[in-house]
Amino acid sequence: MNLRLTILIFTLILGLTSCSPIIQGFYGIKNSKELNDQTIIRYSEKYNIPLTENYKLDTSYLTFLSSFDSINFKEQIKNHYQPLQVLYYDKKGQLESFQINCYAGGFPNLKWNRDNIMTTFPPQKQAPIDSIIPLDLQLSLLQPLSKTKGFSIENYDYIGIVYWNRFMGRQSKRLIHFVQENYKLAKDYKVKIIYVNTDNIFALTDIKKKKNRNGSR
Repeated sequence: MNLRLTILIFTLILGLTSCSPIIQGFYGIKNSKELNDQTIIRYSEKYNIPLTENYKLDTSYLTFLSSFDSINFKEQIKNHYQPLQVLYYDKKGQLESFQINCYAGGFPNLKWNRDNIMTTFPPQKQAPIDSIIPLDLQLSLLQPLSKTKGFSIENYDYIGIVYWNRFMGRQSKRLIHFVQENYKLAKDYKVKIIYVNTDNIFALTDIKKKKNRNGSR
């Protein structure tokens, strides 16, 4: 099997299956680990994130998602738990556009602009829209870092929230680039883009999984 055929097969698999497991090596994904604020800031600078727009996700986010019925809200929980996300809220605080890694597809890089969805602002809908995390609740789950500057949502037409992390490597960096390029199209809108690191959420989840596995032996 030649290389082109192998890549085509992987692309088809990832494009046709929603939220398929990602093959870490091919996508440049690292093992998750807990990061302190200084390390988050260092990676923020590396990924071209404005430090004034820099946050981390509070671990209570996991408790919040687990509070939903895992049967009736299975898809919503899965979508909001993905490592890479962009959520665009309108001035009413409602989710209007939603992008997540498992709907992007692509190999060996995720295709955030699949079907040209990011050629308009806000981007066209990619993942299903839901209402389980309105903007005010979303913001309450974020922790500012040392250089973060506060803002009032009333001053903006759209608030974009980018979930990124170190362990997704170049996929995080590429997502941030696409978001920032798309932002340039928002000429008639007042837009605030903030960036939320999620490394500690996934590090905590992995620790719990390891404890459960060890406890079941």
